[in-house]
Amino acid sequence: MLLGYNHNINYKDSVFHIQTEDSGIKNPHIITLLYREGVILSSKKTSYADILKIDNLEAVVEDLMKEQHKDMLRRLKSGEFDEKAFGTPKQVEPTALEPKKESITNLPEQQPAPPSQADTTGIGLLFQETVQTAPATKASAPKGDDPAIKKQGSVSLDDAILNFFGASK
Repeated sequence: MLLGYNHNINYKDSVFHIQTEDSGIKNPHIITLLYREGVILSSKKTSYADILKIDNLEAVVEDLMKEQHKDMLRRLKSGEFDEKAFGTPKQVEPTALEPKKESITNLPEQQPAPPSQADTTGIGLLFQETVQTAPATKASAPKGDDPAIKKQGSVSLDDAILNFFGASK
């Protein structure tokens, strides 16, 4: 079982935590989680059960972990999770095929529905995959208001990606 990767990333004035870990050959899969304020916004699970018998398994699993971790960093930077994290959808340019929206007057403005009482953060899961992990600890489920996160040296997303690739500024 390989050690995982953990990064605290400053993105749009918020701290996100990306965690990738290997569950070992007895449970051969890699899990990457994206957190904001202790809430999981995204998870990705990849099995490597089909390659357990290769000679250089540890090196291959390490490469798979790095790629999956970097992919989550890229997806965060692309704005894929903005709607779930901030409540603002990714901006999409209208196409020529879409009809123009007409302005309608004298109609009451619609108010957004209040968040449910169970979801006090206003942030839900982007998607959920079945993931079996060890019981959550403070280290495995960081809180955004936890001063320990800020002390750990949050870095910008660009710096984290450059450092991850070994090409720091």
